[in-house]
Amino acid sequence: MERNEMEQKIIDQYRQDENMMILVFAQWCVNHGLNPEELYHEAYPQQGKNLELEKTLELTVPKQESQEIPYDTVLSVLQLFGNDDLAFIVAREMDKINKRKDD
Repeated sequence: MERNEMEQKIIDQYRQDENMMILVFAQWCVNHGLNPEELYHEAYPQQGKNLELEKTLELTVPKQESQEIPYDTVLSVLQLFGNDDLAFIVAREMDKINKRKDD
């Protein structure tokens, strides 16, 4: 396999993994009645619309059709891709969700 071919495969795999991270985040938000675009903008206000997130939102399903996505999974995949600011926002939202459950 040529070097350029190998590099392209690595890039393609990274993009595929990144899209899965976006889907996990977006579906977690849907499952908890949160707007993923608003949370993303809150974490990264300097960025414009995230086109990948917009495309991925089309792949989400209603909460009733989705499996539960563990909180730790969402945080792990966000941090794996360096989305620490977004992970912080997710952690804050999870705290709010847990407080409502306790009330």
